Amino acid sequence: MKKGGKLIVFSAPSGSGKTTIVRHLLKQPELNLEFSISAASRAPRGEEKHGVDYYFMDLKEFKQHIKNGDFLEWEEVYRDNFYGTLKSEVERIWAQGKNVIFDIDVVGGLRIKKKFPKETLAVFVKPPSVDELKIRLKNRKTESEEKINMRIAKASIEMATAPQFDFIIINDQLDKALNEAEKLVANHISKSLDEEE
Repeated sequence: MKKGGKLIVFSAPSGSGKTTIVRHLLKQPELNLEFSISAASRAPRGEEKHGVDYYFMDLKEFKQHIKNGDFLEWEEVYRDNFYGTLKSEVERIWAQGKNVIFDIDVVGGLRIKKKFPKETLAVFVKPPSVDELKIRLKNRKTESEEKINMRIAKASIEMATAPQFDFIIINDQLDKALNEAEKLVANHISKSLDEEE
């Protein structure tokens, strides 16, 4: 895989606000960011669109891509529920001369950091507390109580990985978190790769 621009990873437990932060950063033209669309082995939910929110594929197709070595990273997040980043997606963005921003789970985020240590800024978004996380997930009204409890159980494990990231943003006040994220990304993009040696 030929290297291109910078990689910016935002990972967090579900409901921490990472997607809100990533959407805000994408609106900042000076950061020259393009969103990396993940592949998912599930059907679209609600208003989700193929090629916009995710590249939706069935389980068989996803497993074939794994076999072909087409993924930069992938993970079985829940049983038979796979998510991953296609190498072609990163190459597509780099070909446009842009920096890649990811909104992905912690395992995937750390894998990208490991593969591209100099190019990658890995940021972990932490909710103020697990209780607050549960409130946010319930307020979304998109999932069953059982699914919310699964996400909460997973959140505790994910929070333990936070120290492996370059930076941790505690999202207790959104404006403050957005500002902090903007500064971190701008600083990372302005550095040449030689400075990061």
